[in-house]
Amino acid sequence: MEYGSEFDLVVIGSGIAGLSAAVTALQRGLSVVVLERSTKEDFGGNTRWTEAYMRMKNDSEIADDFEEHFAENAGWNLDPNILKAFNSSHKEWPDYVKSHALPDPELISTFAEKVPPTIEWLKSFGLKFGPQPIYLLTQNTTRIAAQGGGLELIERLAEEADKLGATRMYRTTAIDLLQTIEGSIKGVVVRDPEGCQKNLMAKNVVVASGGFQGNSEMMTRYLGNRAKHLRPVARGGYYNRGEGIKMALDIGAAPAGEYGSYHAEPVDPRSQQAEAVIFIYPYGILVNKHAQRFIDEAPGTVDAHYDNIGRSIGEQPDGISWVIFDAQVEDVPRWKTSIRSDIPPYEADSIEALANEIGLSPQQLKNTINTFNTACPNASGDFTPFEVDHNATTDIQPCKSNWARPIVRPPFKAYPIISSVCFTFGGLKVNTKAQVLDNDGKVISGLYAAGETVGIYHGVYTGSTSVLRGAVFGHLAGEYAEK
Repeated sequence: MEYGSEFDLVVIGSGIAGLSAAVTALQRGLSVVVLERSTKEDFGGNTRWTEAYMRMKNDSEIADDFEEHFAENAGWNLDPNILKAFNSSHKEWPDYVKSHALPDPELISTFAEKVPPTIEWLKSFGLKFGPQPIYLLTQNTTRIAAQGGGLELIERLAEEADKLGATRMYRTTAIDLLQTIEGSIKGVVVRDPEGCQKNLMAKNVVVASGGFQGNSEMMTRYLGNRAKHLRPVARGGYYNRGEGIKMALDIGAAPAGEYGSYHAEPVDPRSQQAEAVIFIYPYGILVNKHAQRFIDEAPGTVDAHYDNIGRSIGEQPDGISWVIFDAQVEDVPRWKTSIRSDIPPYEADSIEALANEIGLSPQQLKNTINTFNTACPNASGDFTPFEVDHNATTDIQPCKSNWARPIVRPPFKAYPIISSVCFTFGGLKVNTKAQVLDNDGKVISGLYAAGETVGIYHGVYTGSTSVLRGAVFGHLAGEYAEK
């Protein structure tokens, strides 16, 4: 069955990516329908729940390390032939290079270039950007944020989409793409609120439906058995079930990004709050369920390393760890701002009593802490919690590289921490017009991607770029969709 009218553009998803695409296209005079699987009250995917931090110096300049960080995290053991091809013009690249899963320099350069004008476009709707309070005690880059966070972004864009005449459908899920005999996109198959399957015809489709963190089957397929311990960092992630990525792959779209990884955040599993992050561990130690340390808790500033540390927590037995710290935490100004859980820590006047509180072996935890304490250097000089001090442990594995102080002053405290999925890294390969490419590096006519469905991350997430990815590639998709 087909809906009665044909649209110029179907947008799948209504987070920052989908709404940026929709409003841009509407401003150009295209007819647009926006599909959202959630209820109206929950629309917006991950964007609804984020502060929308952005890797920028101010609202017109990106951070100095923006492109550099992407280049440093483009993958492992890269083929020098591919790197050599990148030094030639794009039209001379072999097809396998155009469709390669790594983020090519041309794409990242365009991303960086388009950030300031995209922010300027968003400001035209009355949205404001600038320095905002942040829960990270230390930072290795510059950040601003949207006033009102991601919620303000999507609500303002949704208002604009409605004013410009968008059709918005809730509790409606796109499940397949429709193509002409020639292979161009001609619409999508959707499942409506009553569970009926219908065809929705359109000249263009933007896949902006997020990653697959809400789909246990895809999580297990791509991340393996550890996926059973992982959960989305916020409620919006449960709506991101990967159909957009899957339906594009099924028609030959090229995959991009690291499918076996994800952007991790360390959260308190007891809390019902969105992003109940725990970032105090650089000033204590992390132990697993066997009361053993397993990682360097402070290789540098927390914002530069929490992604890797968060994933390491997910690889521990039962996917859980505990941060153990003592009363010396009071030497860290504003330390409580690094904790967003609404549940207080466990607390006791002895290590053995604390171990009993959190269900660990008292003797093993005491041994672990005694060994750590012995490896800490003698205290010397001032404690500088907001600057890496190279005050490292010696003769212990794993080493703690900074802020290594013995855990000796009661009361002793502990928070449980699990690895939570902010978004998955695996997505689709796009060009600088947000057009989806096939496995031969050719454009799939009429198909675009934006937001989490665009695969550009490998290794370590380039922090505070995800909302920007949604806005920039959504804006590009809306600009290039054909009338």
